[in-house]
Amino acid sequence: MLVVEEFRGTKVTEQRVEMVERKGTGHPDQICDCIMDAISVALSQAYLAEFGVILHHNIDKGLLAAGRVEKRFGGGEVLEPMELTIGDRATFTVAGREIPVRDIALDAAKGWIRGNLRHVDPERHLAYRFKLAPGSQELTDIFARPGAVRGANDTSAAVGYYPLSPTECAVLSLERELNGERFKHLFPETGEDVKVMGLRYGDELELTVAMPLLAAKVNSEREYFERKEAVAAEMRCFLEATCTGFARVRVYYNTLDQAGRGLGGVYLSLLGTSAEDADSGQVGRGNRVNGVIPIGRPIGTEAAAGKNPVSHVGKIYNLLSHKMARSICKSVPGVQGANVMLLSRIGAPVDEPQMADAQLVMEPGGEVAQVEEAVREVMRREFASINDFCLALARGEYRVC
Repeated sequence: MLVVEEFRGTKVTEQRVEMVERKGTGHPDQICDCIMDAISVALSQAYLAEFGVILHHNIDKGLLAAGRVEKRFGGGEVLEPMELTIGDRATFTVAGREIPVRDIALDAAKGWIRGNLRHVDPERHLAYRFKLAPGSQELTDIFARPGAVRGANDTSAAVGYYPLSPTECAVLSLERELNGERFKHLFPETGEDVKVMGLRYGDELELTVAMPLLAAKVNSEREYFERKEAVAAEMRCFLEATCTGFARVRVYYNTLDQAGRGLGGVYLSLLGTSAEDADSGQVGRGNRVNGVIPIGRPIGTEAAAGKNPVSHVGKIYNLLSHKMARSICKSVPGVQGANVMLLSRIGAPVDEPQMADAQLVMEPGGEVAQVEEAVREVMRREFASINDFCLALARGEYRVC
C-alpha cells in the first residue's frame, strides 16, 4: 500500500532547539558498524562469485571490547589488545561445497582497520572471537524459494527523510573534515576517535567535539595545550567558511581537559581510538544510515550494518527510505521535504511493502493533492528497481554509518 499525505508536525528547522550527534571513524560503535558491514559486503561478493547468488547471512551482532594501554607523554605500550567479537549467522556449506566464512570475515575486518585506523595494527592490537553459525532452517529457506525478489526475513519498519537540516550538515561535515586527509595531514597528532555533538538554539549553533591527541606525538602537558589550541583554531576557520547560515557558531573542544593535572587532565590516546582502554563498542549504537544521530527526528531502531542486502529489510528499508525521500524531493516540483516510512511483512517480497507512507512538506502555496500521483510514481519506480538497489548494497556502494 502506498500512502501520500501532508506532514503535520513542526519541521525540525522551525523548532527552537535541535540536537544532532555524529560518531566518527575511530569511535568504538562506528568501528563495529563499519567492520560488520564490510564483512557482509565481502561475504556477499564471495557468495556471488562462487554460486551466482547472495546466500543467507546476517553479520550484525558485533562487540568491540576495550583493551588496556599504558600512556605517557611521548609514547606508551599496549598491555592487552582489544577484542572484536564477530557474530550471528552465515551460510557455511552449499551442496557439499564449503565457504571459508571465518577467513573471509577476518580478512575483511583487518582490511577495514588497515584502511581507516592509522595507528591500529590489526595483527597485534586486536584479538578476534567468532560466534558465527548457520541460520535457522526457515530463514535460510527464504533464499531457496522461487521468485525474482527475495521475501522479507522480518516484519520490520524503517523511516528516512530528506533533506538534512543545516545543523545536521554542520555536524556531519565537521567530523568528515576532522577525519579527512587534509586535516590529518595538517594535524597528524590527532586520532580518529571523533565525536561531534551539535546544539542549535534558535539561530545559534554550538558544537562540542571530542578528539584525542596521540601520545607519541605530544611530549608534554604544555605541548598538548598548544597543539589543542591550534586544532581548535583550524576548526573555527573551517566552520566560519562552511556554516554561514547561523547567527553565531561556537566550537568547544575536549572540554574535560584541565591544565595542571598531567595525564589526568588531557585526552591522550595511544592508538587513536578510545577502544584501546576506555570505551567498548557495539553494532547499532552508532550513526543512522544517513550519517547522523538526529535527536528530534523520526528514527528506526534497526541496526543496518552487517545485515544481508537482499532479504533483510532492517538494512534494505533503512537505506531505501532515505533514498526514496531524496528522490521525491529531487524529482517532484513543489516538495520541500519528505519523511518516508516503510513497513515489511515477513515472507512478503521486499518490493511489496505492507505500507509505504510518504509525508510531504510542501513549498508555500503547494498542495499535496497536486503532487500525489507524481510521488506515488517515484515510490513505484524505487520498488521496481529494488534488485539493482540490493546489489548496490552488496557491493558496499551505500554507506550505512
